[in-house]
Amino acid sequence: MTGESDIVGDAWTLGPEGVTSQVMFDGHVLTLLDAAVSLVNALTDGSRQGRPYSAPRGDQLPLAVHEALPLADARDAAIEPEHAAYLARTAQQLRAVFDAVDKGRTDDAAELVNVLLRTTGARPQLDRVDGEPWQVHFHGTADTLAVGWSAGCATALALAIGSNLAGRLGVCTAPHCDRVYVDNSRNTARHFCSNACRNRVKAAAFRARSNPQS
Repeated sequence: MTGESDIVGDAWTLGPEGVTSQVMFDGHVLTLLDAAVSLVNALTDGSRQGRPYSAPRGDQLPLAVHEALPLADARDAAIEPEHAAYLARTAQQLRAVFDAVDKGRTDDAAELVNVLLRTTGARPQLDRVDGEPWQVHFHGTADTLAVGWSAGCATALALAIGSNLAGRLGVCTAPHCDRVYVDNSRNTARHFCSNACRNRVKAAAFRARSNPQS
């Protein structure tokens, strides 16, 4: 996921009197948030960087899903068409969460996430990768690629919304772009899905200042 701000992985803990300290998101949660953004931006129609965007379909869908998922280049196995179709449906549901948050409808966003949590059977589980300590990962009722990623993305969004971080889920504010992002900047100052959108907005503002009568 690229954007106008450095990804620093900051979050805030909530104590009895509100925000108390700054901590780092768990690396696995960051991976899942990144996956949610990538799936939405790759697999849902709309607009991107000033142009209409049509999501891949049919034979193009499995490769698009493979490229959207984190660490895709490290996996040799191809994405099965049925798993790709499942994740394309998940992407539509994830987009609805981002759109609801963007419009200030946090209650709706929470309910949408709850539906995803229920349908995927998301559950925490301690997993261990060789050479790494035990980590909390999130699984679904079926240990398939599609259900697993869907459950994980839903859980990551639940953690963000449930920890008073819903405002860090965003939809690009550049004209003719509706791609999404997660704002992990220290000052919560991100407004664009990518550097490309930030730069074109800046360029348009510069042209407007240079040619006020045009």
